[in-house]
Amino acid sequence: MPRNDRVAMLWDGQGKELATLAGHTGSVVHAAFSPDGRRIVTASRDKTARLWDSEGKQVAVLAGHTGRVVHAAFSPDGRRIVTASRDETARLWDSEGKQLAVLEGHTGGVVHAAFSPDGRRIVTASLDGTARVFPAATTQALIDHARAIAPRQLTPEQRERFFLDPRPQAAGAAK
Repeated sequence: MPRNDRVAMLWDGQGKELATLAGHTGSVVHAAFSPDGRRIVTASRDKTARLWDSEGKQVAVLAGHTGRVVHAAFSPDGRRIVTASRDETARLWDSEGKQLAVLEGHTGGVVHAAFSPDGRRIVTASLDGTARVFPAATTQALIDHARAIAPRQLTPEQRERFFLDPRPQAAGAAK
């Protein structure tokens, strides 16, 4: 159940409080453990998700959404995180909090996102009544695929949108 005091609490199996995860400025509406139990991700109405270690220390703030973040999940290997937001997007992050990709296409808030069991795909569910499946690849991997099927340079605006260096690399240059 969401707490209105902007914190999440970590408890052991006997009801002993282990840690208070404090830092959000809005209600915490979801929390999930990493597969190895060493990290926790929380989602909040403050438009962020936050990454914590199992001792309750904040590791990173996953900022970039423009609407409430309502769900977050780790990949099966624990190396990536997906967040779902009312801003009609899901976002892919690495396990240190760096944004890797923005998953767009819904016309309503995204209320759930999950990785496939093999970690290769992400499924999202939206208030627009649709579900979408995305590859769980990094932006660079998607760009490499796009280059293979449509070999042209991205515009400076497209490069900025996908968090790339504004100057395109020469063909065959090291990545």
